[in-house]
Amino acid sequence: MHAWLCTNPIGVEALAWTELPDPAPKAGEVLVEIRAASLNFPDLLIVQNKYQIRPPLPFVPGSEFAGVVQAVGDGVTHLQVGQNVACLSGTGGFATHTIAPAARCIPLPDGFGHVDAAAFIMTYATSYHALLDRGQLQPGETVLVLGAAGGVGTAAIQIAKAKGARVIAAASTDEKCDVCLKLGADAVINYSVEDLRDAAKSLTDGRGPDVIYDPVGGALAEPAFRSIAWRGRYLVVGFASGPIPSLPLNLPLLKGASVVGVFWGEFAKREPQANASMMGTLLQWYAQGKIRPAIDRTMPMSQLPAAFAHMGARAVIGKLVLVN
Repeated sequence: MHAWLCTNPIGVEALAWTELPDPAPKAGEVLVEIRAASLNFPDLLIVQNKYQIRPPLPFVPGSEFAGVVQAVGDGVTHLQVGQNVACLSGTGGFATHTIAPAARCIPLPDGFGHVDAAAFIMTYATSYHALLDRGQLQPGETVLVLGAAGGVGTAAIQIAKAKGARVIAAASTDEKCDVCLKLGADAVINYSVEDLRDAAKSLTDGRGPDVIYDPVGGALAEPAFRSIAWRGRYLVVGFASGPIPSLPLNLPLLKGASVVGVFWGEFAKREPQANASMMGTLLQWYAQGKIRPAIDRTMPMSQLPAAFAHMGARAVIGKLVLVN
């Protein structure tokens, strides 16, 4: 097998495409031949030693992938050799093969391709947990999605629409805004040329959005929060722009609004039954055509450094997927 090996987490430049011995699964594990792996923002942070999870060295990055089961370890009964699966294991995805915990592998129904499956779990689970569990989004409410053309943003648009909400998508270019409209957004804000707060207020007749979905952080956080409706819910999803913002605490007081943390990974660990139920709903919605990953492009696994550069330039619309 071959894998992008990280021996020193100083950045993408330290990764090397390395030949490794073929692994064998232990009890509770499976060997997966990787067909597709998606690029997520944590994949960049983890090779820069900036992520909250710091695996022992050396490690293979790549948190999310899909492929075919090649071998199963002792005690694995719900997966079989030859079965198509998707997995979010945190590491191991940027390779030709990997050992994965069987409990984290989701059997794929017929018609669920590897590229879509590799781009599915993290973004849709995060967005569903954020909007419907933590944000309690209701039909007819308005949600403002920041970074709406990114992976979690495109998923959030589709999930909010499936719930019957009105979606205002905020992105940094006209091209990204056009993509958001095609995905079902009711209105868009290009925050590189428009005032985010004023535009959000204008598009809601001065009332403001009921829910704000923020995976961006940085300079957008405060103007977005200042637009929020009475009893609004501000979802802290991530900080893709880099800086972690500081909000004046008088703002939630004046609006009777809530600042709500979203940590899907911890939710999945602490509430596995609720997470499994959620994933079942998402798979059903995919089968019904209500949601479908927005794929920016596919690239060969050998081009991982170029893929990281494309993501680092904030040029990805939806998800970038590497394929073997």
